[in-house]
Amino acid sequence: MPSKEVHYSDYLQLDKILNAQTLESELQGAPAHDEMLFIIIHQAYELWFKQILFEIDSIAAIMHQPEINDNSPELQTVVHRLGRIDTILKVAVHQIDILETMTAMDFLDFRDFLRPASGFQSWQFKITEAKLGLQYTERYGQEYYISQLRQEHIDQIKSVEAGPSLLDLVNTWLERMPFFDRMDCWVSYQAMHPATEGRHPFWSDYTGIYADSLVEGEKHNLRYFEALFFEGDSMPDRRLSARASRAALFIMLYRGYPLLQAPFQLLNLLLEIDEQLSTWRYRHVSMVTRMIGYRSGTGGSSGRDYLKGALDKHYIFRDIAALSSYLIERRRLPRLCPELEELLGFEK
Repeated sequence: MPSKEVHYSDYLQLDKILNAQTLESELQGAPAHDEMLFIIIHQAYELWFKQILFEIDSIAAIMHQPEINDNSPELQTVVHRLGRIDTILKVAVHQIDILETMTAMDFLDFRDFLRPASGFQSWQFKITEAKLGLQYTERYGQEYYISQLRQEHIDQIKSVEAGPSLLDLVNTWLERMPFFDRMDCWVSYQAMHPATEGRHPFWSDYTGIYADSLVEGEKHNLRYFEALFFEGDSMPDRRLSARASRAALFIMLYRGYPLLQAPFQLLNLLLEIDEQLSTWRYRHVSMVTRMIGYRSGTGGSSGRDYLKGALDKHYIFRDIAALSSYLIERRRLPRLCPELEELLGFEK
């Protein structure tokens, strides 16, 4: 049976897309040239958010499995799709360059016609943040972050917030790292420091080496080190468990081994995504300041002040970023024993 002929315009539904720009300024009898640019930029953003959500959902489906082989195509797929999200966010940042070809006076030509519409009403972006791992308690402006949304979108956001986020799934994946549960991997390990009761010999060594690496002004770091990696999960606001934090630190320290390269790329891409989101917020703050100064947003928010507050607070993967405080130089790393080195190498 011959396949149906597909036409470019029909496949992309260009009739819908190219006729989806209605200028409020024209409807009000005061046509503003730059409103077309404003609409298209924001439509492009929403399409990119849709693609990002599509990628996050596919990643979550893989990470939600009871087991993931770190040497399998599945983990490489996760890394690849996280890289795609990172690249899309870079494009989102650069789209601001195009939007900034509009001057403050150009924007004023149609700004008042938009009230009370606002980018603050982008429910897709709020869902993106929630699916990545931003919790309600971590949001800036909790009292009104959903106040301008339609009920159907509020329900969607609340539903996402009630389920496991990508950060939750990463925590579970890290907790499953088996190396410290298998004593056959450490048969010939040569300890350098006295063992601490209840602590694996490797971590006894690492604690001693880390303590010795601290200069006088950093000695307080050792208290945080102990709390973060070994004292249960009593630290407030932590998103990674002690076990997951140890696994992530081990991956960062020994990322040169083949088996740990993909896990390291995964962690590093999460930090890249946070950085791009932060850069996007920073550029947004700068653009809004340039366009409207310190006036209120069209949706009634505090404009620049709200955006600045979100920029300062909305770091989703900060627990992973904080691990760099506890790294030591490669030359001082504990030497892994041959049994573990063989496990971390390429499969033979």
